[in-house]
Amino acid sequence: MKTAWTGLVLWLLCTTLIAADKVSFIKIDGAIGPATASYISRSIEEARAQNAQCLIIQLNTPGGLLDSTQTIVQSFLGSTVPVVVYVAPTGATATSAGCFITMAASVAAMAPATTIGAAHPVSIGGFPSGGEEKTDETMKQKLENFSVSYMEAIAGKRQRNVEWAKSAVKESASISAEKALELKVIDLIAPDLPDLLQKLNGRVVDGKTLKTAGAEVTEVRMSPSERIFQKLWRPEVMFILMLIAIYGIIGELTTPGAILPGVVGAIALILALYLAAILPVNVTGLVLIALALMLFIFDVYATTHGVLTVGGVIAFLIGSLMLFNRADPLFRLSLNYIIPATLVTAAFFVFVIGKGLRAQLLPVKVGAQTLIGKTVTTLTPIDSRGGWIFVEGEYWNAVSDTPIEKGDLAEIAAVQGLTVKVKARGK
Repeated sequence: MKTAWTGLVLWLLCTTLIAADKVSFIKIDGAIGPATASYISRSIEEARAQNAQCLIIQLNTPGGLLDSTQTIVQSFLGSTVPVVVYVAPTGATATSAGCFITMAASVAAMAPATTIGAAHPVSIGGFPSGGEEKTDETMKQKLENFSVSYMEAIAGKRQRNVEWAKSAVKESASISAEKALELKVIDLIAPDLPDLLQKLNGRVVDGKTLKTAGAEVTEVRMSPSERIFQKLWRPEVMFILMLIAIYGIIGELTTPGAILPGVVGAIALILALYLAAILPVNVTGLVLIALALMLFIFDVYATTHGVLTVGGVIAFLIGSLMLFNRADPLFRLSLNYIIPATLVTAAFFVFVIGKGLRAQLLPVKVGAQTLIGKTVTTLTPIDSRGGWIFVEGEYWNAVSDTPIEKGDLAEIAAVQGLTVKVKARGK
């Protein structure tokens, strides 16, 4: 009996110890943005709550937003759970924002045939003016100096190669995994996740000895909201939302009471403004697009024979091209979106909105208002107290400021309900 109890206790202890060895795991594949920063911060908290040995982030990114990168770096440096950034799979890159993130990790690892570097601020959507190619030189210098000092602080904190880290920002230096290990930019190379766990086992990180050999790997998945927003924060999405807002709101203004276009346009406008606050948008591009819309509308009322419409098309095209920095591959708006959008917008204003507004300017062809201006013969004497006329097959009560005799000609000046106001026309 005693032996049975001893065996049970040992089994429970072993089970507890095995259960305690957990590793949290996430994958980041794509541009770094607000959704990514939120996902990583939440994953760190979940790893802490589960008492995980560490959080492994498998990273493959071409770069991203500077604000989101700073948020991620801060969450790394403030984490009580060791964070391992693993640049993988083979062929993956940690360029631009990814370089900052990898350097800030508690443990930096890479798979063979992967690269890291090219962290110049041009590549991380950092220009306050929205990524203009001809940004003020002083602002460019300030941003570069900040990025260099920021990278230097991160590398110094993690005791990595500070000189190379600075060159990655200043000169956009990029190196392979093997060279990164040689230069002490990263801590180890592992071909796959099981090998990484073996090499992490026994490593002391922030005073904690990792026990990762044979640990249970639990993947923390993106929440539905994070997944949706990760798909939405793209220049193409903002551009389409902006077009929907334009069509919807102007459609509602030209067709009052339709409701649906106005509601859809308002929602699209709010979402577009939200994305504009996140993405590196060029204000000049927005102003040119707004100018194009004004030219389209003015051409409806002015007899310019289409000159303003042509100007609007040109302004819209240039504004769309300038809306995002075309030198940045992460936030480049493709011509496949710009050209069709320009043609559709021009057609929308010329054929849809233009026709509608011109129709509102045409004279009334039906209803009581069509009586105004007609000449009739009075049936009875007419004065301010009343009288009668016969017009368009109907008898109308008529009033006049000056008396008009029976049988005289009168001109209808106004229609007030069921009474017409007339004035003498002469025989």
